[in-house]
Amino acid sequence: MNIKFFNCGFNYSQDGPGNRLVYHLQGCNLRCPWCANPEGIAVDGTIMTDKNTDGKYCKNNAFENDKLNRELCKKCDKPCTSVPASGIRLSCKIQSTDEITDYILSCKPMFFDGGGVTFTGGEPTMQFDALKELLEKLKALNIGTAIESNGTHQSLPILFPLIDYLIIDCKHYDSVKHEKVCGPTLDRTVENIKSASLARKQLLVRVPLIGGFNSSEEDAEGFAALFSEICSDTCRFEFLRYHEFGKDKYEKCGMVYTMGKDAFVAPETVKEFEEIFRKHSLKTIHT
Repeated sequence: MNIKFFNCGFNYSQDGPGNRLVYHLQGCNLRCPWCANPEGIAVDGTIMTDKNTDGKYCKNNAFENDKLNRELCKKCDKPCTSVPASGIRLSCKIQSTDEITDYILSCKPMFFDGGGVTFTGGEPTMQFDALKELLEKLKALNIGTAIESNGTHQSLPILFPLIDYLIIDCKHYDSVKHEKVCGPTLDRTVENIKSASLARKQLLVRVPLIGGFNSSEEDAEGFAALFSEICSDTCRFEFLRYHEFGKDKYEKCGMVYTMGKDAFVAPETVKEFEEIFRKHSLKTIHT
């Protein structure tokens, strides 16, 4: 089976323990406006342009007033994305699970301090069958595995035995507010967090703190009440402050970045959330 991914590289202890090779898989079913990887949202990849692209390689007149008509570009039978100098590229690559496994195996000496491979996104479970096949191959090779997921896939628990380190992102505790801003309902994520908490000895739940969306004291109490109800004492929680690391990629993807400065949260907000969680006997960490 094949897998589409838009980025691959190493980091240390940010997406699981130790030194990790991180694959960002293509496709996401959420539409969070603060997404740091907009190029990873479209299932079949996103056409991206560099700032100085002038369209001189385009044979289909897809440039209008120095802007790329991506719908016209998609119909081209000789896409400029195959010409490195064009400044136009498709966000993702396609490789078989065997090819990816071979590459990961060649990197095994780099997996020190309990490291391994992490699959994030986009949303990795959008390619569920191929991901499952790849995880099975890696487990057979005794390579540590981790997944960062939004928890919306109904079959996520099937993967639990294949995952050494599981991260589930939870954007809100209120399903109506979650659906209004991010797209799908929150219900499946809550169910999967509860299932993982009961079935696993390890689960990290991450909450991105976004000003005006989920960062008030009331929100902290709402999250704490939800997790106190559905999580065991083996769960850990981490709060991630809003950032603009992916902002410049929106223009390259032909998308509009809608977040404003009011989305930033102060370091003190994280401390307030952590204190409220401690009052509810919920344990927080920093990675």
